[in-house]
Amino acid sequence: MKQSKGRELLDELRTVFNGRNSFLDAILPPIIFILINGLVSFQAAMWSALIVAVIIAIFRISRKQSLVYALAGVASVAVAIGIAWFLGKSEGFFLPGLVSGSMTLLLTIASLVIRRPMVAWTSYIARRWPLDWYWHPQVRPAYSEVTFAWALFFAARLLLQFSLFENQDVNSLALTNFITGWPATILLLVFSYLYGTWRLTHLHGPSVDEFRNDTPAPWQSQRRGF
Repeated sequence: MKQSKGRELLDELRTVFNGRNSFLDAILPPIIFILINGLVSFQAAMWSALIVAVIIAIFRISRKQSLVYALAGVASVAVAIGIAWFLGKSEGFFLPGLVSGSMTLLLTIASLVIRRPMVAWTSYIARRWPLDWYWHPQVRPAYSEVTFAWALFFAARLLLQFSLFENQDVNSLALTNFITGWPATILLLVFSYLYGTWRLTHLHGPSVDEFRNDTPAPWQSQRRGF
């Protein structure tokens, strides 16, 4: 059981880093922007970040990856550059991230309020398990608790980012965005899986197969996957 759980966890992490994710798009353009802005000029930094985004898009297209992901990466960098140019401040480059982070936090909180936790939706999209299974009273608490943990993380990250943005500390803001980006996301994914699967077994609700087959209680609970 431990080996299968570890293997599935590794598979989920590979999914995060597969060719369709925005790992390169999220890291390289901001790093280039900060480096060139400090070493050369604000104008050079904007053009450099955009060129890097275009190169990444060309790389994605050459690898026959989704055109949507390729163009989305260029578009997001172009919007960030446009805002930075309009404001005339390098920290404006990170403003779209603050806006999207705020929206993500609000959606996460809203999902908890309406008792349809965000993590359940992401699991449903990835696994296509029966949607009603997630709302079972002996299943939903696990997804609500993990979603609450993500909400706390989103809130803490946003408070720190806004503080650095207000203080115009661009270098620290870039570093914070990096650390609280993919590295923190990976740690939270590991926590979500380990805690979530543990919590499901202790809720004694039906497994997915038991739910599909209308198996009466007592149930064996979901022991693999979250």
